Amino acid sequence: MVDSGVPEGFVARHAGGPFLEPIGPIFRRPEEAGARFGIRIERRHCNNQAVAHGGMLATIADIVLGIGGAEQAGTPGHFVTISLVTDYLAPAPLGAWLECHPALLRRTQRMMFVEGRFLADGVAVLRASGVFALPRPKPEAAPGD
Repeated sequence: MVDSGVPEGFVARHAGGPFLEPIGPIFRRPEEAGARFGIRIERRHCNNQAVAHGGMLATIADIVLGIGGAEQAGTPGHFVTISLVTDYLAPAPLGAWLECHPALLRRTQRMMFVEGRFLADGVAVLRASGVFALPRPKPEAAPGD
C-alpha cells in the first residue's frame, strides 16, 4: 500500500462525467487478462450503517463493467447500458478497498456481455452482470472521398 490508501500499481481513471465526480475517482491497474478496478470506500459512499450504499455499488458496477468490457472487447468510444443486474452478497464497510476484475463473456457487433465479482478487502460483497450497447461502426469512406 502507498500513503494514499490505494494499492500499488493503481492509477486514477476519471470516467462517467460530472455524475461521478462526487464518487470517484475509480482506480485502474492494467493486467494481462484485462484491467483491475478499485475504489476506497469513504464516508461519502456510505449509508447510516457505515457501509457502502447499494446505489453507489450499482453505479460503480455499471462503470467498471462497461469500461472493463469495452477495453477487453477492443472497442473505443462510449457504451450504453442496456441491462445491469446486481446481487448484494455482504456489506462493504467504510475504509475497505473495493476491487473488481471484470470479465467480458461475449461480444457481438453491437453488444457486449460482462460480469464481475466485487471484493471488499478480499470478501465478496457484490456480483454484477451487464449488457452494453457498443457504438455503431463508422461507415467506410467511398473511394475518392
